[in-house]
Amino acid sequence: MPEYDFSDTVAFVTGAAHGQGRSHAQYYAKHGADVVVTDIAGGMDSVPYDLGTEDELDETAGLVEDEGQEALALGVDVRDEDDVQSAVEEAVDHFGHIDVLANNAGIVTISDMVEMDELLWDEMIDTNLKGVWLCAKHVGKHFVDRGDGGKIVSTSSTAGLVGNPGAGHYSAAKHGVIGLTKTLVLELAEYDVNVNAVCPTVVGTPMITGMTEAYGEEVLEEIGELAGQFNVFEDEDPAIESRDISEAYMWLSSDAARYVTGIALPVDAGMTSK
Repeated sequence: MPEYDFSDTVAFVTGAAHGQGRSHAQYYAKHGADVVVTDIAGGMDSVPYDLGTEDELDETAGLVEDEGQEALALGVDVRDEDDVQSAVEEAVDHFGHIDVLANNAGIVTISDMVEMDELLWDEMIDTNLKGVWLCAKHVGKHFVDRGDGGKIVSTSSTAGLVGNPGAGHYSAAKHGVIGLTKTLVLELAEYDVNVNAVCPTVVGTPMITGMTEAYGEEVLEEIGELAGQFNVFEDEDPAIESRDISEAYMWLSSDAARYVTGIALPVDAGMTSK
């Protein structure tokens, strides 16, 4: 594991109850950061699988503390501006500052565009795009007011680079994350804020497990047949691991990437190379 130094740094991680968000929180802590771990800790009407729970969020906080760092666990619905603003203010009151925003919270649901229920569209866009904007807005305001730089890293997807049959609303949101990222780069550069996105292929997380249980094991195969092979390496499982995405987050959050801003970094096992 590369040795990044996040001493005296506070990372604000969304969607941290399990999956990639939990991994990111642990990785920031392993490298010396205190971590604000947030999650909706509840369900959504359009999502047919379990989202993170309060108990899981507390477990993530415990994993951060096991690394010798301080954790602040907050229930946050990223779709709700009052929720986001209150959480950012509480984090700043508690730690004095935020240095890194890890915009990870997200959902996935499946439906063809011509058959999609409006609720699926609305909850997807509100979570995976509006939520990224709201967190960037309020942490970004803190960066501007503080005047000491900052890092924003957001999870897009390979679906933000190519079409995603069966989940056009997901693809639209993830393309939007890249557009939002590139705009924030230009607006926040004068405040020494780096803004980047990461574009994972399929990652083995509770979200993907829940999706395949809800929609059938064949759903990934059907999407892959049209969108492209999720993993060009000769692995039996097309999914990569959360730690592979966390490593990208760590680099983009570190001084090693001080002149890296505005990129959409594929961590895609070759999916988008074709």
